[in-house]
Amino acid sequence: MKIIATNKKAYTDYIIDETYEAGIVLVGTEVKSLREHGASFKDSFCRIKDGEIYLLNLHIPPYRFGNIYNHDPERPRKLLLHRKQIDRIWGKIRQEGYTVVPTKIYFNDRGIVKVEIAVAKGKKGHDKREEIKKKEIDRRIKEYLKR
Repeated sequence: MKIIATNKKAYTDYIIDETYEAGIVLVGTEVKSLREHGASFKDSFCRIKDGEIYLLNLHIPPYRFGNIYNHDPERPRKLLLHRKQIDRIWGKIRQEGYTVVPTKIYFNDRGIVKVEIAVAKGKKGHDKREEIKKKEIDRRIKEYLKR
């Protein structure tokens, strides 16, 4: 498994509840660009429309040798999941505060691009501060034990 990009902001801004591995519908120049440049998750999210999940605002830079066949860098991309998984995600989203965010994009061991999406609940400001305090304390303990 070769990780192309991770969404670090998703882990700090959300409490991850469930994760799913999804295929993604791409055009040829997007795959070549992912192999060469990577991707950016800035402000990306998933939305369910007509019983299908779409990944929005994922930035895949244009392939430099693509000329007129290049893709739109931030087009909506369809995610491939089983119907039961989509229904389970839809049931979670209808609850207050849950959303679907992408966490990783990677090539699996067969060379196919996969996206890991997570059903997550947004953290409040005090939750984020508590997590920062906890990390700082753990860091100091490890530093103290090294000496």
